[in-house]
Amino acid sequence: MTADLDDDLDDLDHDLAELVGAATRLVVAHARGDDHTVACAARDRDGRIITGLNVYHFTGGPCAELVTIGAAAAVGAYDLTTVVAVGSDGRGVLPPCGRCRQVLLDYFPRIEVVVGTENGLRAVPVRELLPYAYESVPDGAGPDPTGPTDPA
Repeated sequence: MTADLDDDLDDLDHDLAELVGAATRLVVAHARGDDHTVACAARDRDGRIITGLNVYHFTGGPCAELVTIGAAAAVGAYDLTTVVAVGSDGRGVLPPCGRCRQVLLDYFPRIEVVVGTENGLRAVPVRELLPYAYESVPDGAGPDPTGPTDPA
């Protein structure tokens, strides 16, 4: 880990530091050239940590967050609560791309995403990362009570 990331981890609560540490250890141990450059770790409601690596391909392989969602489903972890991505070569915590933000919102509308801020790392609701997002509501489901209200 880099000194900056170590300092940021000192300021995080234990659960978030554990999650960032899991992603960091994975990317340090298994990043390989351009094929795998980002690791992701997610925590489910039961406290399990699920991890994944991105799969780079010139056709646009899946990001680490998407691989982690699939890995979570493979072990029956369908209620992810927190997620973080860490880049190889000491890049530290990376915010999710737009596609991953939308997928995270669609699958886990209440998930928190660890991001870097001017005051260090913090977990923010995915909705903060995707204002005015497209949201599909399944038939019979009402609006999310924690979501923004329509002033009109």
